[in-house]
Amino acid sequence: MSTVRLTKPTIAVLEVLLASTGNPPAWGLSICRDADLGSGTVYPILDRLLERGWVISWDEAEPHPGRPARRYYELTGAGRLQAHAALDARRARRRTFGLGLSGGGA
Repeated sequence: MSTVRLTKPTIAVLEVLLASTGNPPAWGLSICRDADLGSGTVYPILDRLLERGWVISWDEAEPHPGRPARRYYELTGAGRLQAHAALDARRARRRTFGLGLSGGGA
């Protein structure tokens, strides 16, 4: 499993995925909304996370009249561990340099 570059948008997507309860799981547009990012930013991040094995995805199986099927995204067990470790390491680096305690700020 390879690492992921922790840009601010990637951090926002990871935080949304970490906060997802799984019922229902996060889907593409809900991640865009919750991360306050556009789809042109979120979907490439999700693709990179999929390629690196941090997340799995699947299409909605239930009927969905009047709209396209949702694509759901969920962190894998290893992806969840990697995300926590990466965000914790980033917070530690930020504290070392006096940049605050927030995980997502500049």
